[in-house]
Amino acid sequence: MQHRFKTRRASPHRIQVFVDRIEQLFNSMDPSPFPDKDLDEDAEEFIVSWVQEFPTTDPISLVIQVNQLPAGGDVQESVQTAIHNYFAYRMKLKGFELRRLLKQGRTSVFIGLAFLSACLLISHMLVRQWPGTWSDLVQESLTIGGWVAMWRPMEIFLYEWWPIRRTGRLYQKMSRMHVEVKKRAVDAI
Repeated sequence: MQHRFKTRRASPHRIQVFVDRIEQLFNSMDPSPFPDKDLDEDAEEFIVSWVQEFPTTDPISLVIQVNQLPAGGDVQESVQTAIHNYFAYRMKLKGFELRRLLKQGRTSVFIGLAFLSACLLISHMLVRQWPGTWSDLVQESLTIGGWVAMWRPMEIFLYEWWPIRRTGRLYQKMSRMHVEVKKRAVDAI
C-alpha cells in the first residue's frame, strides 16, 4: 500500500492581473495615502477568487502587468506594501467579526439555556398539577420550544464561525504573498 502525503508546492501559484495604470488597482474614492489605499472592489474580487482556487498550504504570488508604469519611485515596493496592508487590514476585520460572532454566540447560549430551563420547569410543574392529554401536549410543546431557542447558539458554534475563520486565514496568506509589478510586453501584431 502506497501512502501519498501532501507536500508543500515549491513554486508559488501565479495570479496575473493586467491593468493599463497602477491606479486602476486601487479605489479611486479612497483619499488615503498610497500604502494605505483600498483595493478596487473588482480587483479584490478577482484576486481573492483566484487565491481560493489553490490549496491553502500552497504559496501564491501576484504578478501585475502594467501598460504604463508611473515615473519615478519604487513602484514594486509601494504596490506590494499597499496590497499587503490592505489584506492585513481585511484579516483584522475578519478577526473582529469572528470575536463579535462568538460573543453573540455566548450570549445566545445563556439566553437559550435560561429559556430551555424555564420551559422544562414549567412543563414539569404543569404535568404534576394537571395530569392528562392536554398537559402532555403543552409539556411537549414547551420542550420543543425550549430546544428551538437553542437553535441559534448551536448554529453559531457549529457552522457560522468556520467560513469567517477560513476567510481570515485566506487574507492572512494574501497579506504575505509576493507581489511583482512588471511592464506589460507589447504583443507583436
